Amino acid sequence: MKAFAQLFLSLDETNKTNEKVKVLKDYFNCVPDTDKMHMLALFTGRKSKRQINSTQFRLWAIEALKIPSWLFEESYHVVGDLAETIALLFPQNNTGGSSKTLTEWIAEINNLSTYGDEEKRHWLQQSWQLLDTQERFVFNKILTGSFRVGVSQSLVVKAIADIADLDAAVLTHRIMGNWRPEDYTFRELIQPQQEAEDISRPYPFFLAYPIQETSTVQKSVEDLQQTLGEASEWQAEWKWDGIRAQLIKRDGQLFIWSRGEDLSTDRFPELHPFMNELPDGTVLDGEILSFRQGKPLPFNVLQARIGRKNLSKKILEESPVALIAYDCLEYEGKDIREKTQTERRELLEHLQAKTAYPDVFNISTLIDFDSWESLSRKRQQSREMIAEGIMLKRKSATYQVGRKRGDWWKWKIDPLSVDAVMIYAQKGHGRRADLYTDYTFAVWDGDKLVPFAKAYSGLTDAEINKVDAFVKRNTLEKFGPVRTVKPELVFEIGFEGINKSTRHKSGVALRFPRILRWRHDKPKEEADTIETLKAFLE
Repeated sequence: MKAFAQLFLSLDETNKTNEKVKVLKDYFNCVPDTDKMHMLALFTGRKSKRQINSTQFRLWAIEALKIPSWLFEESYHVVGDLAETIALLFPQNNTGGSSKTLTEWIAEINNLSTYGDEEKRHWLQQSWQLLDTQERFVFNKILTGSFRVGVSQSLVVKAIADIADLDAAVLTHRIMGNWRPEDYTFRELIQPQQEAEDISRPYPFFLAYPIQETSTVQKSVEDLQQTLGEASEWQAEWKWDGIRAQLIKRDGQLFIWSRGEDLSTDRFPELHPFMNELPDGTVLDGEILSFRQGKPLPFNVLQARIGRKNLSKKILEESPVALIAYDCLEYEGKDIREKTQTERRELLEHLQAKTAYPDVFNISTLIDFDSWESLSRKRQQSREMIAEGIMLKRKSATYQVGRKRGDWWKWKIDPLSVDAVMIYAQKGHGRRADLYTDYTFAVWDGDKLVPFAKAYSGLTDAEINKVDAFVKRNTLEKFGPVRTVKPELVFEIGFEGINKSTRHKSGVALRFPRILRWRHDKPKEEADTIETLKAFLE
């Protein structure tokens, strides 16, 4: 655990890619193989089931610390993170911390499922006493399921690939899918050839690189010509707003994996009939959307069924789903990612042409265009198509791993936007844990400001520091970690879509809100109104 806590701290202290890779390699070279796999599981989002709830965590911490609850709550309000608050409140451990490995600690955490509440309380309070401050912080993060670290999966893979002298794409594929660190060894991970592949394992997703919008249509067309070359070398499709997924049929079994590596086979029963008729050894890449009468529905309709433990008949009727497939990665049991985009498209069309379920197994329609100018005009129809923009794919491209610049591009439509007033602020996480970086924005409803969105991206570090200073000087009230601030700063808030919502006071919910710019030129009185927002619904 000591090595893992130091790894977490060292990664948080640097923004340099090469330094992060060096830190990761140093860690892998000094810990047992079992710790390597548990670290890999945590860094790729594989969390253990939570065994202790937040209420228990707080109460047992207050009891162990022997402090009044008001002092604990006030400390939490200052720090803004439960795991960090508890780690800091305990006195520094001068015994050197715990000698247990990460593997041993996680085994104990998993074993909590066999404990009663009293046994859990005793174990937790004793564990806090054994750990030093940094170990305790990481330990709390693991226990509360809020473990996040400022390093991408690709950097972790690069570090292992360098150590094992393996291709990073091969390793990326091997850590996809349904594996557990207790069952999958580091030796198996890095061996040159794997004898028995997991039949459920998806391929790493190929991600498109964004085309940055310019101020004029003509300029964007010129940029496309300069960046991409001749329009005839490319195919264009609509960029759909759903759940990116791979659908797999191998050995008569079906698997549906989301891009976030959630196995979601049982979440989409409507897709099983056409998957069952696919030939064995087929893997499709595409977008799962709510679909009715041959047309996609807005994302919020699909969102109504995401996360539901039970799919009732009502939910299935209100939010039916279908697949829009746009690639074929495996055909007749063979990995065909090295074939060209055109070749893979032909195989996909062949599979779809034979289906008895064309309403559920759709194929992404190619957009007809003969120049970048004509495609730019087609792009303006995106919102009518319930699409986010256009996907551009080089006809000769292979299917690659991760976000690569060159062969797949996404050309999104300009965001919708409104000018809004910041009314609440909260501290961030990681290296920004001491700065107010998470903001709530409001628009005018008569003479009142109504909150409608939260956003935390879009500002530079210098701007964040200025906003942080403003929040500290202009706090009006405190509600837990949230500060009500003087309504004065105006920002342009961009978003991809808007829907009616009964869950929000404003009556609307935004899709992907973010800060576009700080409107220094605008007083709060000139911020937009709730009527402006609702006009986007029409």
